[in-house]
Amino acid sequence: MTAQESTSTRPYLIRALYEWCTDNGLTPYVAVRVDDSVQVPREYVKDGEIVLNISFDATSALQLGNEFIEFKARFGGKPREILVPVGRVIAIYARENGQGMAFPPPVDLLSSAEGAPAALSSAGAPAAAPAEEASAAAAEDRVVQLVGVEDGHKDDGGDAPRPPPAQGGARPSLKRVK
Repeated sequence: MTAQESTSTRPYLIRALYEWCTDNGLTPYVAVRVDDSVQVPREYVKDGEIVLNISFDATSALQLGNEFIEFKARFGGKPREILVPVGRVIAIYARENGQGMAFPPPVDLLSSAEGAPAALSSAGAPAAAPAEEASAAAAEDRVVQLVGVEDGHKDDGGDAPRPPPAQGGARPSLKRVK
């Protein structure tokens, strides 16, 4: 089995970080890039993205599969069925400290960002041309990790960006940098 034939590491990393969050008493959040394949309440989608609390207390029947994240949750008191393709997850992180992992954007966003419209297959999913399949597989393997910085940490002159200081106990948030 070659690297291109192997399954994506994304669902395994999502499950691992979910388990790490719950083992440490933290609240796991997933940031999702929304399109027609994502089943979420559209009224909560902002700028094409939604952040979902996937903790045990916020969900029922949570299934973190290799293809989809499925669960039931309440939004504004109304029960909803949530279905998120794993490929649409752009980050998973702990609400309390922001530690987690960001993933490359979905393949359809990469191709449209390069100026070429994303082709759709008959099933409505993005279809990659043969030349794009290799770059899509490479994009799937790239992972960006979010790293927290301690308040007392001195600047060592490294190139790593420093997060802004916390203001008044505000919740950590994920900021996408393009």
